[in-house]
Amino acid sequence: MRLAEIERFIISLFESSENKHFHEQSGITVRGTEDIARIGYCTNLTLDTIEEGRKNNVDLIITHHDAWDFIFGLKEACREKLTEYNISHYFTHLPLDDCNFGTNNSLIEKLGLSIIEKSHNEDGFYCGRIAEFDEEVEFKELVRKLEMILGEPTKAWKFKDGRIKRVGLVCGGGGSTADVREAFEKNCDVYITSEKVLYTIEYAKFVGMNLIIGSHTFTELFGIESLAGKIADKYSDVNIIRLSEEHLEA
Repeated sequence: MRLAEIERFIISLFESSENKHFHEQSGITVRGTEDIARIGYCTNLTLDTIEEGRKNNVDLIITHHDAWDFIFGLKEACREKLTEYNISHYFTHLPLDDCNFGTNNSLIEKLGLSIIEKSHNEDGFYCGRIAEFDEEVEFKELVRKLEMILGEPTKAWKFKDGRIKRVGLVCGGGGSTADVREAFEKNCDVYITSEKVLYTIEYAKFVGMNLIIGSHTFTELFGIESLAGKIADKYSDVNIIRLSEEHLEA
């Protein structure tokens, strides 16, 4: 029963597994084959990523996001297709945002930042980070570095003079004005997130907060990649591959 074994191993990695919302935000959605020899990972569960899984002969797809309820009909269609292909699916959302190898920490490591504190609490999961560079950097330099990491263009607004030392980061959907305010109140020089929204930009301009917005998909990719790496380390006989996703938001 390899699927159940992998499920138990994943849960064991998360200190937040005792949070009452953990199993709403993480778990198996479809039990296809139980014998797992090949795993594919990506940020989103969509019909396209399921097709990528089928083409690559995976037994289990691990994603950050389950299919979104508000993309009406998608969740049902994905579960039907997974069942048809006999592919199992596991997702981990807020627990992966919160954990020390997850979405935020993984991108912070690539940016060369040091974490100061966790931030942006949602249902007991900390979905953001406040971090600092050892030495200040130019805003344009940070934008270029982030674009190289993500492999896509970002949107950037310089609403504050000077170099960048302290960074507020919420990978994924951190585009509310309340999210920007928390970074501002913690004296960040720049706020990095995804989901470009007019109100976010207007508020950042109003308070004088530099703003960089990448895509929801690729700001969060590295967390699920880190989780896949931990599974690979534990199960050396399981083949792990990244499933391709298009840069739709870019």
